[in-house]
Amino acid sequence: MKKRKLIIVFTLLILLSGCHVGRFFIYNFANITDYKKFPDRTLLAPEKPFKFIPPERQFELKSFTIDGKNLSFENYLTDQKTVAFLIIRNDTMLFEKYYNGYSQNDIVASFSMAKSITSILIGCAIDDGLIRSDEDAITDYVKGFKDPKMSEVKIKHLLQMTSGIDFNESYVNPFGEAALFYYGRHLEKYCSRLKVKNTPGTQFNYVSGDTQLLGLLLKSVLKERSITYYLQEKIWTPLGMESDASWSLDKKDGVEKTFCCVNAIARDFAKIGRLYLNEGNWNGKQIVNKNWVAKSTSLDESENSPWYYQYQWWIPNGWGAFMAEGILGQFVYVYPPKNLIIVRLGKKEGSADWWGIFNALAAGA
Repeated sequence: MKKRKLIIVFTLLILLSGCHVGRFFIYNFANITDYKKFPDRTLLAPEKPFKFIPPERQFELKSFTIDGKNLSFENYLTDQKTVAFLIIRNDTMLFEKYYNGYSQNDIVASFSMAKSITSILIGCAIDDGLIRSDEDAITDYVKGFKDPKMSEVKIKHLLQMTSGIDFNESYVNPFGEAALFYYGRHLEKYCSRLKVKNTPGTQFNYVSGDTQLLGLLLKSVLKERSITYYLQEKIWTPLGMESDASWSLDKKDGVEKTFCCVNAIARDFAKIGRLYLNEGNWNGKQIVNKNWVAKSTSLDESENSPWYYQYQWWIPNGWGAFMAEGILGQFVYVYPPKNLIIVRLGKKEGSADWWGIFNALAAGA
């Protein structure tokens, strides 16, 4: 009994504390409404939004067979906790449906799809002359690291997730770095303590710490401008986003969580896909350098980078597709050979093989 009381007291102390472990237990696990929990900076929709072309008739997703069972695709989407599913081809919105209580105006947290957006901004910063090259060391721009080996980490290593930093990516461990970065309030301090475990450029290891270091890089070179402001200037306004959005911060007036947490509607996430579908060009204006887009979405195994992950974008097949992906099944899938964009947002990923579903839809488009 005494032991039980001690456990209860210890648990209450954690819950009532202001530390990230307490917030982990209070909030439990990630949710697509997490943007309501954190302070943020606002992205404003421009006065003249870009809108995809409405179809003459709604494209029908027919039944399909999985595990020997014939299923209605729309029922399947609902059962898999999907909240938005969009199919866009040649700028025409062939299919747009919302499920489980969501509508086209509902904001959804991007989670790690923000990694792809962060990569876009790194490319813009290089093009703007704020960063010399992705071959530069992170320490050329960001100071204060405790580990001297951080000077061996190139910006390219961070983009390819081959930095070698020691980072626990577990989403169920309240004491790991992923929980610390997500729920903690001192991202710059946490980043300064990161250590290099493996030789940079020798091993792929998907860790959110790499993308947050890219965020500190942006913060350093942007000086007085915030990362959100830069996203507004370079992407949100030029692309004619339809809705206000936000980027979550570690604390009030803090730093953007660049490894996650851009919060927007499905149609506006689709426009990120359209930008890269058109090689960084938006209606005749080059928004992102064409070479940066190619570098980010092409197969490349140099410096031990895996073929399926490039510069914060996933490569789901070997025939031209690429995508942004976040936990709980957030996706922007792009297939340039057929001018195709698919967006899936969800409360959970479910048991679906989304990579396979997107590839099958692309093959049949």
